[in-house]
Amino acid sequence: MNQSTMSAITRNFLGNSPIWYKQAILFFLVANPILLLTAGPVVTGWLLIFEFIFTLAMALKCYPLQPGGLIAIEAVVIGLTDPHNVYHEINANLEVILLLMFMVAGIYFMKDLLLWVFTKILVKVRSKTTISLLFSISAAFLSAFLDALTVTAVLISVGVGFYSVYHKVASGKNNDSAHDHTSDHDVHEERRQDLDEFRGFLRSLLMHGAVGTALGGVCTLVGEPQNLLIAQKAEWTFVEFFVRMAPITMPVLAVGLLTVVVLEKTGTFGYGAKLPENVRQILVDYDKDQSAKMTKKQRVSLIVQAAVAVFLVIGLAFHLAPVGMIGLTVIILLTAFNGITEEHQIGKAFEEALPFTALLVVFFTVVSVIHDQHLFQPIIHMALSLEPSQQPSVFFIANGVLSAISDNVFVATVYINEILAALNAGDITREQFDHLAVAVNTGTNIPSVATPNGQAAFLFLLTSAIAPLIRLSYGTMVWMALPYTITMSVTGLLAVIYAL
Repeated sequence: MNQSTMSAITRNFLGNSPIWYKQAILFFLVANPILLLTAGPVVTGWLLIFEFIFTLAMALKCYPLQPGGLIAIEAVVIGLTDPHNVYHEINANLEVILLLMFMVAGIYFMKDLLLWVFTKILVKVRSKTTISLLFSISAAFLSAFLDALTVTAVLISVGVGFYSVYHKVASGKNNDSAHDHTSDHDVHEERRQDLDEFRGFLRSLLMHGAVGTALGGVCTLVGEPQNLLIAQKAEWTFVEFFVRMAPITMPVLAVGLLTVVVLEKTGTFGYGAKLPENVRQILVDYDKDQSAKMTKKQRVSLIVQAAVAVFLVIGLAFHLAPVGMIGLTVIILLTAFNGITEEHQIGKAFEEALPFTALLVVFFTVVSVIHDQHLFQPIIHMALSLEPSQQPSVFFIANGVLSAISDNVFVATVYINEILAALNAGDITREQFDHLAVAVNTGTNIPSVATPNGQAAFLFLLTSAIAPLIRLSYGTMVWMALPYTITMSVTGLLAVIYAL
């Protein structure tokens, strides 16, 4: 093989990623089989988890699907798991996959309404602290009835809408001009500082909103996928689930919202950026311009979107159908009644969701490795060997730590099945089971805000189109989530200790 061919292969492998990053992935791929032979499957399995986390951390260098996918494929090839078990994990999480495919796409067709509503909030409310609280409270409320991924899709759509409006003007173009908001090449020099400040403003709003999805999602049976699973195992109704969680979730909610205020007032951890007055004026002018030019057809479209939004909330709150099916219904209703009939128009809605859906399927391969190699079993057995009064707090901590580095749905699935098995075997009482189920739910939902790995909504935000636009990297997200992680986790642990 000549030098030019090797050079072409090197350039093609992971595209424009840095050379050091390509070398790191190749090192992982070479080291894993050697480590399996020398150190065994457990050590190799844990290393594989951290390798996958590394690809997530470097999401802005290379989308994690390709490097993470290569690592996952190798895990199957060297026998850490097998295709049948991977398929089982995918099948068990089919509802989450359908949610990503259809619900996120459905929100795409509702973006005009969402942008209209949030633009009104932005131009009417001048206090950054108040706006931040509104974003966090709105995300928490919506996440109590919708899945956090759906709410995050809303936040992303709103963020991209705000950003593209200003970026177009900063590039010297009018509202009706075609424009690529992913490139700063045409941005006027005098506008660049405002653009950087606007990025900081949007970063903080989206992080407040993302944490808000965790604050609300932990409260109700339909807030997160693992909530529904836990409620089914415990045979809890919607109201019973809320009441049992309330002694932990309500103090955490209050502390979370208080954290919003403190962060905005102190301007620490990357928060506190204000909306530049020039940007505000452009958004105000855009709002006036769009309102003045709004046709009867557009007004009817907004009414249709509002009606479908009501259906969406009712459908999810009462679990009329699996979430993905409701999402597909939303797509059909919005496109049918708003005149969207071209295939390419519909196809655009799936551009945001499908890459992440593929990444999630790759992640299920890693989850299958965790399951097949029993990586979490020692922790579970240790926790159940403790005194009953100590078990809830230990389960909360163990679930929190594992959820921060793994998938919180998987962690909750493993733990709730283990304690249900202990209940059926007579090793624990029903009261112990109920307390541990609460600890599992709150443990997988609250401390997992520490990293994008624990919360699918955080990972979705990190790998979305808005992240590179506002310079939201893995490290930045972890840093900005740190104060929330500390305040919410400590509050949750204290509530578990004293309420259970």
